[in-house]
Amino acid sequence: MRKLIMWNLMTLDGYFEGVQSNALSWFVFDDDMQDYIYASEAEIGAYVFGRETYEMMAGYWPKAEGRTADFMHAIPKVVFSTTLESADWNNTTLIRGDVAGEIGRLKAQEGKDLFVIGSADLSRTLMANGLIDEYRIAVNPVVLGKGTKLFQDVTARLDLKLLKSQVLGSGVVILHYEPLPEPRPSPHS
Repeated sequence: MRKLIMWNLMTLDGYFEGVQSNALSWFVFDDDMQDYIYASEAEIGAYVFGRETYEMMAGYWPKAEGRTADFMHAIPKVVFSTTLESADWNNTTLIRGDVAGEIGRLKAQEGKDLFVIGSADLSRTLMANGLIDEYRIAVNPVVLGKGTKLFQDVTARLDLKLLKSQVLGSGVVILHYEPLPEPRPSPHS
């Protein structure tokens, strides 16, 4: 069974997207981050996107060149949208149906893991349905003060187990967590 891994960037104050004029201008990118991304490619069987992230990626990567562009163009991609008429980027499947059911079907298939990146609304749906098997978060050394919170609208407690951490030369800290099946007992109970 494949895992569904959420890979996202986040500011120290919890935002994964700034306001329109600086949506991702805060992201710290260095050679260490590039190496991490290259190493992660071996794990990815498909990318999973919501409509907005898909449109951003599909607007950029097909025109780009280089190793990452080649990888992005070739890898299978799944986009969840009720409004898109088509998804024409190479190796993309458009799914309009039940998110939880479709993700369950994709996870049951053989192959490498599924990675969801960006995709705020889709990520919230996946979290609410307990479908994310691992969270990978790159905490960037910046405080924005406003934007879109990564864990916005989370209404239920989620305890996590740290699997791995890595500090990059830029000060970015990459954290790998898996959800625990049961909440940790309170130390005061």
